Amino acid sequence: MKQVVGMVVSNKMQKSVVVAVDRLFYHKVYDRYVKRTSKFMAHDEHNHCNIGDKVRLDPSRPLSKRKNWVVAEILKKARIYVPPSPNV
Repeated sequence: MKQVVGMVVSNKMQKSVVVAVDRLFYHKVYDRYVKRTSKFMAHDEHNHCNIGDKVRLDPSRPLSKRKNWVVAEILKKARIYVPPSPNV
């Protein structure tokens, strides 16, 4: 298997994230390129990933029923919105 790059869409689990990976392929019948999205569960040992981060995944041995990937590195951190505190 090869490395894949995707966007973190969920980090609600401990030491796990869900990463959406887009792929583009040519469809012969439609005569155009089609985009498909796959979601992979990946192991995040130190819980560093946040929603919106761009990450690179490496394949690994099966860590659980659905988890076969490990977060190799965070390529780009997401901007975190902090609402302004009310000055009342």
